[in-house]
Amino acid sequence: MVISGRREREIEEMKELILSTAAAIASLEGYDKVSVRKIANKIEYSPSIVYHYFADKDEIINIIMQRGYQKIILAIASANIKSDSPEEQLIEMTRNYINAALEMPEEYMAAQLSKSPRTIKQTSFLFEGASDEKPIIAALCRCIKEINKDVDLEDSKCELISQLIIASAMGLVIKLIVEKETGYEQRNRLVECFENEIVLKIAKVVTNK
Repeated sequence: MVISGRREREIEEMKELILSTAAAIASLEGYDKVSVRKIANKIEYSPSIVYHYFADKDEIINIIMQRGYQKIILAIASANIKSDSPEEQLIEMTRNYINAALEMPEEYMAAQLSKSPRTIKQTSFLFEGASDEKPIIAALCRCIKEINKDVDLEDSKCELISQLIIASAMGLVIKLIVEKETGYEQRNRLVECFENEIVLKIAKVVTNK
C-alpha cells in the first residue's frame, strides 16, 4: 500500500512537471511553439517519457488551457463583492471577469479560440440550461433577477441576458488583448463605459416593456 501510494504521487508529480513546463513554454513563446520534444529537453527526459503520461501535445495543451480558463472563473466566483446593490454587483462581476482575462491573455485567447471538444465543453456557455451548469451564468442571473425584481422575469429570459453580457464582455476582452497597445487609461474608459452603457442597459431592458 505504501509503495502503491508513493508510485501514484510520483506519477502525479511527473505529470505536473510536464504540464508546468509546457505552460512556461507557452507563456514565453506561445502555444504554437509548444512541442513534446521541447518539453522533454526542458525536463531533461526523453520524449517517450512525455508520451508515457500524455497521449500527445494536444492533450497537454488542452489541459493547460482548461486550467487557465478555470482560474478566470474562480477569480470571479471567489471575488469579494462589496456592494449590496445588484447593479453594482453586476458591474463588479463584469469587471472581475475582464480583469482576470486580461491578466492571462495567452490562456484566455487559446481557450476561447480552441476547437478542441474538451476545451469547448469547459468554455461554452451559450447553450440552453447554462445557468444550471455554469456558475458565472448562475451568478449573473441572480443579479439580473434582483435588478428586475418588480418584473415577472422568466428564467429563460434571465439566462439569455446573462449569456449576452458574457458574450459582449468576451468581445471586448479579445479586442483589448489583440490591440495591446491600447493605453491603460483608454482601456479603463472603455471598460467603464461598457459596464454602464452596455451591461446595465442589457440587464434592465426588460423593465422598459
